[in-house]
Amino acid sequence: MANTLKLEIVTPSAVVYSEDVSLVALPGRQGDMGIYPNHVPLMTKVAAGEVEVTRDGQKELLAVGDGFAEVTGDRVSILTDMDALEADIDEAKAEEALKAAEDRLKGESLSDEQVIAAEAAAAAALAQLKVKRRNR
Repeated sequence: MANTLKLEIVTPSAVVYSEDVSLVALPGRQGDMGIYPNHVPLMTKVAAGEVEVTRDGQKELLAVGDGFAEVTGDRVSILTDMDALEADIDEAKAEEALKAAEDRLKGESLSDEQVIAAEAAAAAALAQLKVKRRNR
């Protein structure tokens, strides 16, 4: 029985994370879930939020946007529109992005697509801020 599983996080531009890990905790649409090696296969929607990874006994935090996760016994693949490691998050830029998204949502006569895009941008910025500020 394997003690690790392969976590891959993929965005439209690249595979941004690919490591052997012992635990993945991800924000599912139905609530947070923990994935250990040999987990039952499943496919689920991922909500914008924080992914906690345990690798070599150390915890890492990543922010992800909305997407999907596929889980097999030895692999977790997260397909998302945004991913950022805690150390790579610029808090000031995330705050600016959140404010810009909130300002867009206050605008009048937005199309449904514009509302969805602004809400997704706000959720991604909030996820980054939550990860960056978690240990304060």
